[in-house]
Order: sequence, then structure tokens, then C-alpha cells
Amino acid sequence: MAKGPVLIEIEDAAPPPAVADAPPVPDLDTGPPTGAAVQMAARVMARKPSRLARLFWALAGALLAAVLSTAAWDFVTGWIARAPVVGWVLVGLTGAFVLCMLGIALRELAALRRLTRIDGLRHSAAEARAQADLPAARRVVDRLDALYAARPDTDWARARLADLRGDQMDATGLLSLAEDTLVKPLDQAAEREVEAAARQVATVTALVPLALADVATALAANLRMIRRIAEIYGGRSGVIGSWRLTRAVMTHLVATGAVAVGDDLLEPVLGGSILGKLSRRFGEGLVNGALTARVGVAAMEVCRPLAYQQNARPKARRLVKQALGGLFQGQASQNRD
Repeated sequence: MAKGPVLIEIEDAAPPPAVADAPPVPDLDTGPPTGAAVQMAARVMARKPSRLARLFWALAGALLAAVLSTAAWDFVTGWIARAPVVGWVLVGLTGAFVLCMLGIALRELAALRRLTRIDGLRHSAAEARAQADLPAARRVVDRLDALYAARPDTDWARARLADLRGDQMDATGLLSLAEDTLVKPLDQAAEREVEAAARQVATVTALVPLALADVATALAANLRMIRRIAEIYGGRSGVIGSWRLTRAVMTHLVATGAVAVGDDLLEPVLGGSILGKLSRRFGEGLVNGALTARVGVAAMEVCRPLAYQQNARPKARRLVKQALGGLFQGQASQNRD
């Protein structure tokens, strides 16, 4: 009997299956996209802590501050007794650290005051318009000009406003002129920030399958977007101010039901009943991007120094179309086919 490999010839063997002919992997969740990432981020930021939770964190902060200050005091005095030169160097470093912390606290207070100033400016403008008070409207315009006096990008708009304001003989006309001349360019910059955030959230949700990655991205993108919108309108909010502003925006959205999902929100992007035609992942991306646009519109209303009167309030559907139209057109065509 011969030893060694044996060659067996097989005639008319079937060709191996092609990868392109393999059926697509079905979505495990066949329900319609709901924008869960942005909705969860909105609920997290809008949730108001209970009194017990606030008491807990206040006591924890006070206890931590007491422990750290006592430990630092013992540490510094111990070194002064052991090695006076090193001890006094540590005293200087501790003093510099305390001064730095005070500077940060003053910066946060200034940011909160600036946000309050913009809010007061918006209310004063609304009262002047409602009462047709021309002197009050002129004071509002003076405050608005002072708010942007240190920004070179508003020099042309402020100069044009100064040239034309003398021709306005009523409060409504003067405030409308200020809104159209000085605030409208800021609206355009804020809309670009909203479109960029919506595009980022939609892309990450659609392409990154990691659990909770879409929620983290939506939370970070919305926080950054609200902070940038506040800076565009002159808020310059700090950490505490940004968080308070974000909570105000999200609370308004949750209370008014603006985070609800419907085909009418995304119809301008691709047309038709797209929520039933897109795959689950890409549908979630579009919905999360659209809800981010709604958050951006609400943030513009909160941060704007003048309420929308002369210029129309931006539509979330238009921002969604500009930000997402064409982003998933190829994927949508494949799903329709």
C-alpha cells in the first residue's frame, strides 16, 4: 500500500459563496428610531436634584473642604517646625493656590453676572417695545452697544447702527434696527454652531456601535454647543454658568415636549416617511441630530440679548436640512432600493 498524500480530483465543484451575496445583518431592534441618546442627555441635564441630594452634596463639600484645609495646615506647620525654609516655601505655594482658587471663583461670578446682564437686557427691550417707550429703547441700544464694544467683529455693525439710529422715531423701529443690524450676524454664527453639533451627533450615532457612546457624544456636543452659543451672544459663561444655562435650556425643552420625535422633523432631509425606510442605526443618527438642532434653537432663544421680532425665529427643520441633508443620502437610497 502506497504511503503519502492522496490527490482527489472533484469535477464540477460549486464555486465558493461571494461575500457580496450574503444577506445583510438584521437589526435586532425593529422599532422606529426614537433619538434615545439626545432624549437621555436632555433628561440628565434637566433633572433637578432633590433636597436630600442637595443637602448631601453640601455636607460632603463642607466636610471635604474641612479635611483638606486641616491636612494642609498640619502639613505646612509640620514642615515649618522641621525645616523652616521648606515650610515657608510651602506656605508661599499654598497662598498662591488659594489666590488662584479665588481668581477662578471671581471669574465664575463675573460670568454669571454677564449672563444675568444679557437676561436683563432682553427683558428691558421687551418692556420698552411693549410700552412704546423710545427713551427706554435708546437706553437698551446703548447697553447693547456697550456689550459688544470690545469685540472687533462687531465694529462695522455698531458703526452702522450708530449712523441709522437717529432716524428712528419710535421704540419698535429702533429695536428692530438694532436686531437686524447687530444681532442678525450673531444669529448666523450661532446657526453654524448648531449645524456642526447636529452633524457630529448624527455621524457618531450612526457609525459608532459602542454602548453609551452616542449618549456621551450627545451630552458633550450639546454642552459645547450651548457654551459656544452663549459666547457668540456675549455670555462667556464659565463652568457653573454653562451648567445653569444648559439646565435652563433642557428644562424648557422637556417641559414643552420639544424632544418628541416625528416624521415631520426629518421629512425635509430625505423626504417621505423616512423613519420607516432607514436602517435602525442611521435612523437614530438622523433623529439625534435633529433633536440636537432643536436644543440649539432653544439655546439661541435663551442666550439672545433681544427677543425675536424683526427676524424670524430659526426653524429646526431648516437647520436639520442644512446640517444633515446629503449626509446619509447614499444610505437612504440603498434602504429605499
